[in-house]
Amino acid sequence: MIKPSRLLPRRLRVVLRRHGPEALVWRRRVAIVGGAVLVGLVALVFADMADKANALFHMFAARWWWGPLLATPAGFAAIAWITLRFAPLAKGSGIPQVMAATKNPEAALSTLVSARAAIAKFFLTVGALLVGASVGREGPTVQIAAAIMGRMHRMLRVPLRSSVYIAGGAAGVAAAFNTPLAGVAFAIEELAAAYEQRMTLLVMAAVLIAGMVSLGLAGDYIYFGAMRQTLGFQQALIATPVAGILGGIAGGVFSRLMLGAGTTTMRPMGWLRARPVLFAAICGAIVAALGVSTGLTWGTGYDTANGIIAGQNVPVWFGAAKFVTTLATAVSGVPGGIFAPSLSIGAGIGELLRGIFPGYSPGAIVLLGMVAYFTGVVRAPLTAVIIISETTASRGLMMPLLASALIGDFAAQFVCKEKLYHGLSQRFLQRAA
Repeated sequence: MIKPSRLLPRRLRVVLRRHGPEALVWRRRVAIVGGAVLVGLVALVFADMADKANALFHMFAARWWWGPLLATPAGFAAIAWITLRFAPLAKGSGIPQVMAATKNPEAALSTLVSARAAIAKFFLTVGALLVGASVGREGPTVQIAAAIMGRMHRMLRVPLRSSVYIAGGAAGVAAAFNTPLAGVAFAIEELAAAYEQRMTLLVMAAVLIAGMVSLGLAGDYIYFGAMRQTLGFQQALIATPVAGILGGIAGGVFSRLMLGAGTTTMRPMGWLRARPVLFAAICGAIVAALGVSTGLTWGTGYDTANGIIAGQNVPVWFGAAKFVTTLATAVSGVPGGIFAPSLSIGAGIGELLRGIFPGYSPGAIVLLGMVAYFTGVVRAPLTAVIIISETTASRGLMMPLLASALIGDFAAQFVCKEKLYHGLSQRFLQRAA
């Protein structure tokens, strides 16, 4: 029996094969659009569940002040055991996994950005917030989004390239923060070591679609609320270098300690690394002790950072306390990101800067501290500036923010030569292998 397609003229068959509904170009477009829509939806559900988990823990801690001293260490140990037992590649932020996945896209779909890793990352990050861990959802959203985009391409039989994961990760950032420009900047600065021209359309389309889905369902919101304060030219010249140096050095210290925790030859750390569940419980006890004694260091730190930007006062030690809880959480092996906690620590540094510059616009000074510290940690100044400006609608501060970020990046290099996410991605490459 002759197939119907054989009855068509040869030239028409060639045209349909190259440009028809079954053509690779159309399957690739469907994969991009479908993946980006799904990323936007999952990011919204993830954000809602994370916020509810964070709120539930705060209610629990407010009712039984002593409860976290038991629940948090036990929760850390349980989550660390589940992660090691069922999804070891889901630990930590998620961004290093995506960076490592771009080195071998086909193999990564069953390891670094597998469905198992993405599902585990989703629920274990929510679980970490449920026990008071100092984590954010933005980094995990990047890994989940990359896994979704990769799986969509595999289902439609589209060849996997590194650009697929980069586009997915960028869409995850855009949907998590409601910041499309930050998603593009993050793809260029962090995820793609060499940004290819042909990758541009893929990244732009994924970011735009995921952002539109998030915007359409969650509404046009500003992550930290609008902040309209500015600095005069002379004020910016004085405050920007101070904020950049202080924030950059603090961020570099965080990166160095986090990278060193996995490589140090000190005997106590080596002994603890060989007992990861016990190590996670000890880290949980540190987080619990600081949280109970301060009442401010639990969870993402979003509310506290938002309050500091709005002009509320917090103790001068808040930034240091949040630094310790975030570091303890990050090295424990519990799944969760450091984006939101880093912004909270940066706000704490901004609180210190407000004391140094009492006559300056307080909200603007806080943002300088946030962008400098965030840059010191992730070493991506352009992404840091765009995230801060988009999450606070502070476009009048673009130049001071950029200057503070560049100085922070320069200062951080004196403390930690290696970029945090790049160093961690090398370890995940070894584990995946």
